[in-house]
Amino acid sequence: MTLRSLPAVGVLLVAVALTAGCGGDEADPSSAAPTSSPTASAPPAVAPSSAVPSNAPTPSVTPSRTGGAPPASIPPSTAPQGPTQHRPASPPPVVLPQRPVGAPGAQQIVEAFKAAGLKVAHPKDRSVDCGPDGLGLGCSELIATDAVTVYVFPDETSAGDIAETWAGQSYRRGAVVLNYLEAKTPAADRPRYEQVLNGLR
Repeated sequence: MTLRSLPAVGVLLVAVALTAGCGGDEADPSSAAPTSSPTASAPPAVAPSSAVPSNAPTPSVTPSRTGGAPPASIPPSTAPQGPTQHRPASPPPVVLPQRPVGAPGAQQIVEAFKAAGLKVAHPKDRSVDCGPDGLGLGCSELIATDAVTVYVFPDETSAGDIAETWAGQSYRRGAVVLNYLEAKTPAADRPRYEQVLNGLR
């Protein structure tokens, strides 16, 4: 080696040394890269929820589209209900007490008046008025005519009490009471009705 080549060799060594120094500095960041790469490459914890658009349908809506749940638009009247209680179309008939055995019926008495030529125009069966929904008198039968009203009671005691209440405007025989309060029968004709009643057995 000549003296002229020594400076060139020195420059070359210095260059190699600088290159090695710079290469070492670059090796450190490359060696540190693996420590930072897991953090950078790890998926964020909220990635699944953030990946779903805000206007996307939620899973809870899906069953309603597939028929899993009844639509909200079904009217309440079509929903299944419990057993329906049917109310009676009309109130139950009034049960009246029976007239005593041997006492003539109200219809029989009116027919007897008619057969005797007495006026019994516009007869109406108003027995329902005997019950609590009517006059509540407790009678068994009641037929009203324009001339006289015929009451038949279940016993003579009840008939006697009513006859006393209508004193002067009624006549009683046994369980039967003739009422003249709403009648158009002249007082002079009343004994004829009473006579016919007394003749009935």
